[in-house]
Amino acid sequence: MRKFTLFLVSALVMVLMSTAVYAKTLRVGMGDPLDSDQGAFALRFKEIVEGLSHSKVTVELFPNGALGTETEMLQNARMGTLDIAIIGVGNAVPFVKELGTLSMPYLLQTPYDVVKVTTGELNQMWNDYAMKNGGFKIIGWTYSNFRYITNSKRPIKSLADVKGLKIRVPHNQIILETFKAWDANPVPMDWSETFTALQQGVLDGQENPYIVNYTSKFHEVQKYLTEVHYQYSLQPMIIGMKTFDKMDKELQGIVLQAALEAQMYGLLFQTLEADKAKVGLQNGGMEVSTLTDEAEWKKIALEVVWPKMYDAVGGKAVVDKVQAILNKK
Repeated sequence: MRKFTLFLVSALVMVLMSTAVYAKTLRVGMGDPLDSDQGAFALRFKEIVEGLSHSKVTVELFPNGALGTETEMLQNARMGTLDIAIIGVGNAVPFVKELGTLSMPYLLQTPYDVVKVTTGELNQMWNDYAMKNGGFKIIGWTYSNFRYITNSKRPIKSLADVKGLKIRVPHNQIILETFKAWDANPVPMDWSETFTALQQGVLDGQENPYIVNYTSKFHEVQKYLTEVHYQYSLQPMIIGMKTFDKMDKELQGIVLQAALEAQMYGLLFQTLEADKAKVGLQNGGMEVSTLTDEAEWKKIALEVVWPKMYDAVGGKAVVDKVQAILNKK
């Protein structure tokens, strides 16, 4: 009887261990709302994880910075107190400086560049740096298009028009230096404070992709938008290595597959929805302009900003490697 009881106990433990991976809820934090690019990515990720696990794994989404700033969410993911976070790539730079390369102005000039830099050899390179230096793993990328400048003062059609404007920028030294080089007045500010600052006139403008501008209702406090192609907005979905390493192989596989498939869905979402957001902004009264001298904006960025920032992104060799791969046909 004692042997039989031990056998039953052992069998029960084995069953519990084999199903423990599924007795789980994954918490995902993000800064943007559910009707954003991040939201589209996260909702699809949730759907795939729960489907592949036959609803034994539940994914809870916390949009709109409900779990703190993106920096705080990244820190919590690194410590293992938050499972997964979607963050602007610039917020990861204090922990993994090489990721700052993705903020270099005019490095990414086409959607093809963006896909190349987030897949294959370069995606593995970012992950090697992230796991070694940051304690987290990039499992997918949110694509949000180019960061366009909006403002409430005047149309921006040339360099002269941006001079002196108080433009909100994220806490990103590369973006800050870029706007300084263009003679604007960049103001680093947390995302949660931006709309109010625009509404009260503390700021003249900000810069973000079409969908973010539309879902954030910036057309209510901004009159003008200019299409500037200096930076493509990327937000990686990250998981702390402490959390990932505790998962068994099956759950790791589900999470990685779901993130990759959600990334593909997110790219399609951006492609189809950006034009709708542009129309929505225009219908809301926003005037859209293009630059007459963007070659000059690019020239200043490459000649003034890039040399200043090489050390901040891990060295010129990192930038050169990215350029070499992007330029392969």
